[in-house]
Amino acid sequence: MRSRLAGAGRGARGPAWGAGTQQAGAMPQDRGLLGGAPRAGERAYNAPRRTAGGIRVLSRFDDFAIHQTPEPIAQPASSDRNVYDRYWFNGYADDGEFYFGIGAAIYPNRGILDCGFSIVRDGEQHAFHASRRAPKEPTQTEVGPFRIDVTDPMRRLRVVLAPNETGIECDLEFSARTCAIQEGRQTLRRGERLIMDVTRFAQFGRWHGSIRYGGREVVVSAARVLGTKDRSWGIRPLGEPETGGAQDAEGHMWHADAAILPAYDSPDRLPRTEDPGERRLAGCEHAIEYVPGTRRARRARIALVENSGAKHEIDLEALLCFRMKGIGYMHPTWGHGHWKGELALGGESWKCDDLDPLAFENQHIQQVVRARMGREEGVGVLEQISFGPNPRYGFKEFLDPAR
Repeated sequence: MRSRLAGAGRGARGPAWGAGTQQAGAMPQDRGLLGGAPRAGERAYNAPRRTAGGIRVLSRFDDFAIHQTPEPIAQPASSDRNVYDRYWFNGYADDGEFYFGIGAAIYPNRGILDCGFSIVRDGEQHAFHASRRAPKEPTQTEVGPFRIDVTDPMRRLRVVLAPNETGIECDLEFSARTCAIQEGRQTLRRGERLIMDVTRFAQFGRWHGSIRYGGREVVVSAARVLGTKDRSWGIRPLGEPETGGAQDAEGHMWHADAAILPAYDSPDRLPRTEDPGERRLAGCEHAIEYVPGTRRARRARIALVENSGAKHEIDLEALLCFRMKGIGYMHPTWGHGHWKGELALGGESWKCDDLDPLAFENQHIQQVVRARMGREEGVGVLEQISFGPNPRYGFKEFLDPAR
C-alpha cells in the first residue's frame, strides 16, 4: 500500500509521502576505429564488442561521464531477464472528477519497450496499450503514437499520445512542485533467490494540457490537476508468470518510507535535485476500512511517525477508483514485458460498476482520496493491492472479500 498525498487545498503545508528522442545511426566504417590495417599516422583500435546478434551497444549516453561499470550505458549490469527501467505518472482533478495513469518501460534483456495511458471518468475507464521491439537508443521513448519528452530533467516533461486508431489521445505537460525524493532501496528475496531489487524516486507536480477519448475532450488545468511522477529501475517480476516452488505462509512488511517535502509554486524555484528541507520520518502506520465484498478501501487513516514518536494522522476518504490494469499492471493480455511483435497497439474501455471486484486483474488499484489532517484538507492517491490472509482485517484466504 502506498499513499501519495499532494497536499493541495486550504492550509496545506506540503506533500507527504508514505510508503531529445533520436535513434543513433550506424557508426562510420572507419578502418582505424573498427579494425583493419590503419592508414599512416592512424592508431589501431580493437573492434567494439557486439552482442550475439551483432548489434553495437553504444548510445548517446556514452558521450557523458556517467558510467558506473566498464560496460556501455545501454548494457545492463545484470543479465537477469527481468531488468527494467520505468516511467510512471498519475494525474487527478482536485475534486475527484477524473484520474489518469501513464506508464512506459524498457526491458533491455527482453528486447521490449511498452507503454500505456488510461483515464477513468464518469463511471468508465478507457485504456491505450502499445508495445514494440526495444530501440537501439535508450533515449528513444517512443512506441508508435506515444512518446515521452524530458524537456528539463527533474523539473518538466511532456507526454504525447498522437491521434491513433484507438481514439485515445493526450498532450500533457508535467511541472514539478517538489524536488525528487528517493525511496530506500527495495530488495526482496524468496529463500536465496533475488526476486526484486529496485531503486525508486518520486516527485509531486501539476499537469497542463488536454485528453481526448471516445469523442470527448478533457481540459487539464494546472490550477486543479495534481499528480505524481515515479521513476524506478532495477529488477522486478515481469512478463510470463513463473509457477512452482514453495509458497510463503505469512505476509510481512518488508519496506516502508515516510517523509514531508516542501512544495514550490514553480519548478524554477526547486533548490536542487533533492531538497535540503526534506524531512525523513521514522515510519508510517495504517488502518483501513474496506468496502464489503471487496478488498478496496472505503476509508483509511495513515499515520506518519516522527523520530520523536509524534504522529501526523491523516484521514482518507475514497472518491474515485482507477484499475491499474489500464496501464498494464496484472493485465491478462497487455501485462508488462510481454512480447507483442515489432509494434502492436490496443484500446479498450469498461464500465467500472460492471467489473468483478474480486477478479485477480482488478486488485491493483489507485484511488483518488480526500485527505484531512485536523483543519487541513487536501487531495491525494491511495494505492492498494491485497492478497492472502490478514487477521487484522479479517481476511482468511487468498482472495476472500471484506465482510
